[in-house]
Amino acid sequence: MASHSDANKALDLVIIPRTSDLGDNFEVRRALPSKQRRMVGPFVFLDQMGPHVFSSGDGLDVRPHPHIGLATVTYLFDGELLHRDSLGTVQPIRPGEVNWMTAGRGIVHSERTAPEVRQQASSLFGIQCWVALPQTHEETEPSFAHEEMHKLPVEEGEGISARIIAGRFFGKASPVPTLSEMFYADVQLQAGARLSLPAEYAEQAIYVVDGTLDLGSDGSFEAGRLLVLKPGKSVTLACRGARARVMLLGGEPMDGPRGIVWNFVSSSAERLQQAKEDWKQQRFPKVPGEVEFIPLPDIPGKPVFYP
Repeated sequence: MASHSDANKALDLVIIPRTSDLGDNFEVRRALPSKQRRMVGPFVFLDQMGPHVFSSGDGLDVRPHPHIGLATVTYLFDGELLHRDSLGTVQPIRPGEVNWMTAGRGIVHSERTAPEVRQQASSLFGIQCWVALPQTHEETEPSFAHEEMHKLPVEEGEGISARIIAGRFFGKASPVPTLSEMFYADVQLQAGARLSLPAEYAEQAIYVVDGTLDLGSDGSFEAGRLLVLKPGKSVTLACRGARARVMLLGGEPMDGPRGIVWNFVSSSAERLQQAKEDWKQQRFPKVPGEVEFIPLPDIPGKPVFYP
């Protein structure tokens, strides 16, 4: 039986991301999916990119690859990336802006450091998420939306700045065209600042980007931790130290299980298999001006579906 103090705690679990090196010491930390928790609301994937400094002449090169059944959400704290996709979009993304790409029935994109940025040393630090689409929208037409920093609403308080990247939170709504009830926010806290996080959605989590976050009786947490809250529990965030930066994310539970196979998300095992075969046979649309692509990896076994 849980103790009285445990019942008062807001934190359900702490996820320490898996770290992988993509080469040149460029690290990616994957918080979702994990063995402990596969989804938070519609969020099925969360990667921290960097922080990293590329030498002059170097940069990131993520060759064209496909997606179905999800929206990719790219948000940078530092540096710049150039997005290209099979719709013909060519869009640089810079800190504080958001790229929201709805894959729907199928899209292909690349993410690279632009040639002009490679002319000198450059930094890169950001988060990329995947948001699963509702079943009624899994096969929607692919689309792309980019919103500049000044168009994203900001909630401010004493020592606090919270930018609403997508969805609704703190009574404010982002212009990004989401397809489900969700929220995603970039929160910066100065020394001594405190922020009450209400239980607005059934599933909510906090990703610590920088500094140390104090959650009172739940403890303090350093950067690189995904803190998943218990349903219906509000919590007060406090900055321990000079500053802290966190991402708030979550939403309503998905309308059924989802499977992830490579870059594909779907409620249907048959659809995932079709996507694999379509990419193998190069039946997806091409990214204009790109000839490279990431081959389909060897994926053994059947997809695992999880709520």
